[in-house]
Amino acid sequence: MEQSPLTQQPRPEAFQAKIVQLYHELFKDHDHDEEYLDHHSPTQTEGFWTEFFILKPSRPALRQILDPISPSDLLHLYSSQTRQLFSRAVSALKPTRPSSSSTAASSSQSQNKQANALDTLSVFLVSVLGKKYTNPSSDIIEVLAGLDSVDHVFGEFVGALDGIVRGGNGGATSIEVRRKAVEVAMAVTAGAWGTGLGSYFIQRDMFPALMKLIQDTETTQDIVLPFTLVGLLANYNKFEFQNPYQMRLNDFVNEQTIQKIIRAVGQACLTLRGQYVAVQEDLPEGWSIAGTLSMIGLVRLNKHKKPVYDAETQKRMFAALPGKEAAVLLATYDFTHANKLFCHNLVTLPPLAKGDEPPFSSFLSLTSYMLQHAHLSQRTTLYSHLNLMIIRLLIEDPVLCKRLCSSEPDHKHPVRLCRQRSPYLPHVPGDRVLATAVLDTMIDAVNHNLRRRLDVGLYTLCVGILLRLISYMSRSRTRLEYHWHELFRSLLSLIRFLTTYASDLKTLLVGGGQQGQLDTLLDLVVNTLALGLSSGESFLPTSAAYDDLFYKIVEVGDVLVKFRDVYGLKKRQSNSIDTLVNVSAHYKEMLASGVNKEKLTSVQVAEVIKQGYETLSIQAKEGLDSWERFREADERGLLKKMAREAVGDVRGLVGGGE
Repeated sequence: MEQSPLTQQPRPEAFQAKIVQLYHELFKDHDHDEEYLDHHSPTQTEGFWTEFFILKPSRPALRQILDPISPSDLLHLYSSQTRQLFSRAVSALKPTRPSSSSTAASSSQSQNKQANALDTLSVFLVSVLGKKYTNPSSDIIEVLAGLDSVDHVFGEFVGALDGIVRGGNGGATSIEVRRKAVEVAMAVTAGAWGTGLGSYFIQRDMFPALMKLIQDTETTQDIVLPFTLVGLLANYNKFEFQNPYQMRLNDFVNEQTIQKIIRAVGQACLTLRGQYVAVQEDLPEGWSIAGTLSMIGLVRLNKHKKPVYDAETQKRMFAALPGKEAAVLLATYDFTHANKLFCHNLVTLPPLAKGDEPPFSSFLSLTSYMLQHAHLSQRTTLYSHLNLMIIRLLIEDPVLCKRLCSSEPDHKHPVRLCRQRSPYLPHVPGDRVLATAVLDTMIDAVNHNLRRRLDVGLYTLCVGILLRLISYMSRSRTRLEYHWHELFRSLLSLIRFLTTYASDLKTLLVGGGQQGQLDTLLDLVVNTLALGLSSGESFLPTSAAYDDLFYKIVEVGDVLVKFRDVYGLKKRQSNSIDTLVNVSAHYKEMLASGVNKEKLTSVQVAEVIKQGYETLSIQAKEGLDSWERFREADERGLLKKMAREAVGDVRGLVGGGE
């Protein structure tokens, strides 16, 4: 390598930015000579660090240096450099005190220094915290600060982040710099999840600063990121102690900020839904001149046609969805669970402009897409559970349930539901009662996730939501135009499935200690159908819909008897299986005694059903329309898994940028 005639230093083979040279100098291995490091390393000089944070960082170059270093080497050979880098970066985050002679240029220079320090920390922390340490808590503390200094260094670190996010320097800090501070906080919270470092964010309450940032910004991304961070912090050991972020969510009453958050969540749901549509377009094709000409081969008008993937490729792509941005759903759940004002606005907030989707329609739409593919991965299953719990919380509020069931024009909105897998429910274009879209979403989930390894928890949530909606309609005598025959057909198909694979389910669930979940699901399915038989006149819109339910019950009479016997339902007092079996037996007896002629047609059977009402006495158990309210403690295990999944997604979000 030839020398430079100016500096007499070896010239690099290719041009290297000054900041990259500083990276190499910082992490240079001087044969691990401790004496050299103590007395000669440029990391000891103020000039080195001043230049380090003035120059714009190179994310790829820093990752290229840090990523290959093993956790052991980082801990034992490079901890001096990593501690200096972290502490110096924290110092660079602190705002310079404005003087009387301060100018706009000096303020801009200070923000540039903060931005460079934040970019450096973001890459540094993602790489360092992403390594597999033997003792994560103690090893990470040693790498970043050392046990003796961790309280001081991390206290200053979190304090500096809080000040920047809040809009320090008299509120002059730019939104971009504040967003970078949020990304660094997310990198630490997610990267050090399960260690003691999260406690520093609990001690220093960042909630007001994060809400201030949301108030000050308008872009969806700048709202979603701090809200996602709130979700992570609110889930930090929330079942072990009283988490202050949970208390903040409960007490928050700034409706304008809540509405901004909900609109951002709605936009995030649209983006996540778009990822599903990009894999497979599922809108029903309407008639058009272009479509007709294209079908007969006269013209190719669509120059930007989406690619069509084969079934295996689609399955693989769907299994990776929703995208990592779905981590915002964890915060959405926590706000829904803690705050009635948030729930009210989530359901009632109208679209910003005519033709736009309201946030709840977008949320429900994404939920339907996730549920159709929930069986493809554990991650999709967890996010599906999370959204179902949000819907359950909303349905259990009688005021919100009434709003969802409202047929007033201003309360009806279009909802795009997933149609990527058959069987398809009838397509409902245009505005519709939102409760009917919820019913469709639950039915689709029941139809598309039947597996021998049945997700009993998911089915319990779906059928439980159906029961809650129908019980409200029954009590309030709300009659909605809806394809009720599809709902009852799906529930009876579920009973067929449960009966056919009873031995598999018992082996799977009893062995896994989930017998209680299965019992709950059986009761919910039976009681929802029994409620339809006993109170159908109060919520079914026509007598024909009521007759159809009886027809379907008669049709599966033998299956109901087998279902009762195989699960021993007659011994339990928590369901009304006898109601279903007795109704079926009543009509079968009528049909058998009616004639010994040829087989009756469906029309003749329907006529017999109408006649049978006169002699039918439905002995349904009391309390069919009652249900238990949601208790978060019952879902503790699932929510902990969900938090870990969201943490993984946040790691991907903050570590994906270059």
